[in-house]
Order: sequence, then structure tokens, then C-alpha cells
Amino acid sequence: MLGAHLRRMREEAGISRADAGWAIRGSESKISRLELGKVGFKPRDVEDLLTLYRQTDPAERERLLELAQQANNPGWWQRYDDLTPNWFHSYLGLEMAADMIRTFESQFVPGLLQTADYARAVTQLGHSEAPLPQVEVERLVTLRMSRQAVLTRGLRPLRLWAVIDESVLRREVGTPGVLRHQLEHLLEMSRRVNVTLQVIPFKAGLYAATGGAFSILRFAEVELPDVVYIEHLTSAVYLDKREDLDKYHVTMDALSIAAGTPRETEQLIREILATTTE
Repeated sequence: MLGAHLRRMREEAGISRADAGWAIRGSESKISRLELGKVGFKPRDVEDLLTLYRQTDPAERERLLELAQQANNPGWWQRYDDLTPNWFHSYLGLEMAADMIRTFESQFVPGLLQTADYARAVTQLGHSEAPLPQVEVERLVTLRMSRQAVLTRGLRPLRLWAVIDESVLRREVGTPGVLRHQLEHLLEMSRRVNVTLQVIPFKAGLYAATGGAFSILRFAEVELPDVVYIEHLTSAVYLDKREDLDKYHVTMDALSIAAGTPRETEQLIREILATTTE
């Protein structure tokens, strides 16, 4: 968010990245990285840039300098950095900052809607060749459960719109009873005003998104573009170019149309629950 503000002010002041870099004893590429939020912010650099961009409002200068300080503070999730891959760290920060997430899943229940037992089973599944020590599994489960606080935070709880394939609701995960409790949890979460859940039933046939699961993150700050997040087995892709965003927005809309309405989804979950093992 700070990088977006600095870019907007630089452009309004008619100053090139090269000249801005010179003002903070850096390079054009450093300004580019700052504006993209890819490096930390030194308060002195931010002050110098605000002066260069002729930002004279004391309140606005103070707000942006405070934002720089916040940007440099480690997030609570960074205590789990030793257990999560580097390419996932950025997503955790984006998830905390997002105003809305639209997500499509074809294999698992979305992480923000998982129960602890379901998350535990999925975590162990991902390390079947070299099982993690139980203490590390529990830390990863704690991380996933802590992430879900975005749905209940007091100020602007995250709006989550999840579309999942019916197979997700029928695939047994972990010990008997895990799936049943997960389905009950989905019913409970779907009643929240900030959660929309849709399921694409088998009877809908083939649908878009043949490439697999993805998420679109939207932010309250109008200066920030949406971000598409696609996770692979050993890496992840972050997309924010307009042509990519347009494609994924169209695909997500098509998935929402193919899926049952929230009311139809609730009925389907109840039908599956009736045949699911305790």
C-alpha cells in the first residue's frame, strides 16, 4: 500500500524513477522495488521522497511514515517461517491485508474454512514421503487456524467467496468422522454474512478452470491491483497484470455461474452429511 502511494505521488509530481532513486542515494531499480513493496522501507528514504514529491501536509507525512514503520514490522505469521516455503510467505501477508478473497478449490476445502482435524490430515498428507515430527504438524495446524481470524476480526472482516467441486465434499480425509465434522463446519461458516460458499455439483458436468485451484485477492486501497495466487507443488505464481486478472475474473465468474446457489449448496451438503460416517 505504501509503495502504491509513493508511486502515485511520484507520477503526479512528474518525477522519473531515476531522479527519485538519486534523491535517496539509490537507483531506479530500487525505486521500482520500493513501489512494488518488494523491499523494506527506511524512514529516511520515505521522508526524502515525500519532500521530493512536494508532500507538505504534516498529517499525511506522519501517516505515511507510520505506514513505513508498520511495513517493516514482522507479521505474526513470520514465527512460522522455518516451516513454510519462502514462496508462501508473501501470500500470508497478502491474505492478512486483503479485503476480499475469491477462491476456487477442486481437491481440498479452502484453508480458511478447514477444521483443525481436517487441516491436520491434509498437512500430514503433504509430507507422506518424509513425515513431519508431530510438534511441527501441530505448529502448521496452529498457523492455519490463526489465519482464519481474518474472518472474524472486528474491523472489516475478510469477505470470502469460495467455490469448490462436489468431490471435495465426498473425499474421505483422515480418520473416520473428520469429513463429517468438516461438512458441519462448512454449514456453520456459510451462515456468516461475510462468507459465500458455492459447490459445483457433479451434474453440472465439465466447467472452466481446468488449470486447477486459484485465488483472487482484492484490497480496500484503490491504488492496489488485485492479485491472483496460484500454488504449485514446489512454488507459487502471483499475477497482477491486467490481462491476467481479466482472464481469471472471467473464469471465476463462470465457475460461480456453474455452481449451485448458496441455498442449493447448503442442501447438497446436508444430503452428503446424511450418508457420511460418524
